[in-house]
Amino acid sequence: MSANYDKTSSFYDTLSRLVFGNTLRNAQISLLTYIPADAVVLIAGGGTGWILEEIAKVHSQGLEIFYVEISANMLALSQKRSIGNNTVHFINSPAEMVSLPKPADVIITPFLFDNFTQQAAERLFNHLNGQLKPGGVWLNTDFQIAGKWWHKPLLKSMYLFFKLFNAVQVNQLPAISGLFEKNNYQVLKSKEFFGRFILSKARKNG
Repeated sequence: MSANYDKTSSFYDTLSRLVFGNTLRNAQISLLTYIPADAVVLIAGGGTGWILEEIAKVHSQGLEIFYVEISANMLALSQKRSIGNNTVHFINSPAEMVSLPKPADVIITPFLFDNFTQQAAERLFNHLNGQLKPGGVWLNTDFQIAGKWWHKPLLKSMYLFFKLFNAVQVNQLPAISGLFEKNNYQVLKSKEFFGRFILSKARKNG
């Protein structure tokens, strides 16, 4: 079952700022310069849609964005965002169920894979990988366990909290780095945030 944050949509951004400040946003914004002009962009699991406004600051026009979000409440919030003169198709669906009418130049997955078991994450990766054109760019931001003593307890508390709202069903992060390596992605940029607990990577396909 896919993660659904419907019940937390009204306070999700406020809660994230309370815990992480602006770090979650900054981690994602750090990758947006890798979106080329006039690109077809797939955003899988975009949440409340604030990222659309940040993308419009980089490209005020010319982009065709497919914005996929399983939570109807999150999608409703996203549709109120300022998108500039870009074209945005809002799709209320699990990301693994969406097939684009054209290959994407860029895929953005912001804190998406941490909602899935290893097996489900692999299926999702393979599906999304099939939506990206050769030479396309994949911008991924997610949590990681990177040696700090507080990483595991913080992650566990996050999972436990969102389970109270039936948002997630998993207990641990899937390993996805190997999936990118197996499919010959080249790392363009890698940056860690919040004591290495958050990792943002821009990768090129092929």
